[in-house]
Amino acid sequence: MVAIAGPHLLVFRTAVPTRGEDLRTVSDFTVTEGSTASFELTYGSSFQPVPAAADLVAALQKTEKWWRDWISRCTYDGRWADVVKRSLITLKALAYEPTGGIVAAATTSLPEQPGGKRNWDYRFCWLRDATFTLLAFIHAGYYEEARRWRDWLVHSVAGSADQLQVLYGVAGERHLLEWEVPWLAGYGGASPVRVGNAASKQLQLDIFGELGDVLHHTHLHRARTVEEGHTAPYFDLQCSLLQHLQRIWRETDHGIWEVRGPRKHFTHSKVMAWVAFDRAIQSSEQFGLGGPVDEWRALRQQIHDDVCRRGYDPELGSFVQSYGSKELDASLLFIPLVGFLPPSDPRVVSTVRQIEKQLVRQGFVLRYETQRVDDGLPPGEGVFLACSFWLADTYKLMGRDSDAEQLLERLLPLQNDVGLLSEEYHLEEKRLVGNFPQAFSHVSLVNTIINLYTPSGPAHQRSGSHARERTQVRAKKSGSR
Repeated sequence: MVAIAGPHLLVFRTAVPTRGEDLRTVSDFTVTEGSTASFELTYGSSFQPVPAAADLVAALQKTEKWWRDWISRCTYDGRWADVVKRSLITLKALAYEPTGGIVAAATTSLPEQPGGKRNWDYRFCWLRDATFTLLAFIHAGYYEEARRWRDWLVHSVAGSADQLQVLYGVAGERHLLEWEVPWLAGYGGASPVRVGNAASKQLQLDIFGELGDVLHHTHLHRARTVEEGHTAPYFDLQCSLLQHLQRIWRETDHGIWEVRGPRKHFTHSKVMAWVAFDRAIQSSEQFGLGGPVDEWRALRQQIHDDVCRRGYDPELGSFVQSYGSKELDASLLFIPLVGFLPPSDPRVVSTVRQIEKQLVRQGFVLRYETQRVDDGLPPGEGVFLACSFWLADTYKLMGRDSDAEQLLERLLPLQNDVGLLSEEYHLEEKRLVGNFPQAFSHVSLVNTIINLYTPSGPAHQRSGSHARERTQVRAKKSGSR
């Protein structure tokens, strides 16, 4: 059977008997042990010859062999290795092979709340996922995937720093106009159904820190992820981004959660602005890459002081979602995770305590209280899975290994029957919600397992804990002499 709509064509082939009912094609058939029923759906162009039938048995064998060969390269063999491998397969499947770009999810408009309006198109590549994704691939031994992801990032953001976007298409496309599809009812009646994503035009300061961090880790792993002699151009990009960030870091923005409400001075955004300058300083000092390091140091200190003065509420005993707010936010877990403050700092310890008190539901973590924060949308959503993984990572850095493992063991059963995770989990309905499968959830799962069961995982490396430990060891040795 052939279906044509304008330039598009679909060919459906099967050996089982079919019949038409109410403009649908239906079939009743029996499959017994050892027998096979095959169905083939092929896409083509209506102005080209109809695509030929494939050898389905050979295609299946070739596909299975390719994936088995690919996952056999995984170097992680610790606890929960099967879960790590399943998530790595998912991430690879979400990658666009021609460019190396990895989409946030393969779907659009699957609601974060059944019947709700928090429905977004996630079929794009977010810069915010950059460092998490790079480190997940590197720590699992997939240096080629890490290199291609880095190349996609660099190619996509090429150009003027003031034109930097939050997200891009799989080939680096910039024009991602958001529009609604009124003739579709939506999943479970959840409307609107959206195509495109208006967040691409928002100002989100944290992406400067993400890019700076991923480029710094590119330098750290340059022997495996960067071709010889290619380090300098990436540092030029880093310097260009910092020149622009120096002019705008004091501005309000839409934050990590891409709020559709008023712009604010989000604490996480300022922390990641600090990361942008900090990583450039580290790259310059460690690899002799030059740059106005003294000026960067002064800006880094200025941002640090600003966050500690305006982003911390002494009365609440916690950092807060935005300057002047009393609300908590799971993104505050980045404060120790990116090395802004050490995990032992009393302000970090008390912030984690407040997050546990205000944002944890049945052992899982909310992004923030949507009932109390004006984000431009009706309240209500599930617990955010990546945030729960971040809390486990923070526990690990704080030396709370038992708490970290218990949280991980609560998260793993949320996977569906084939090991996939969505963006969120609905506690009352006991089901996954949001776009699916969600790259951010699977990247976070991989990193958390490696953080918990290897000596120096991504969180350890990203927070700078390994560097502090080496400094302490050198100081002890010097003292003993």
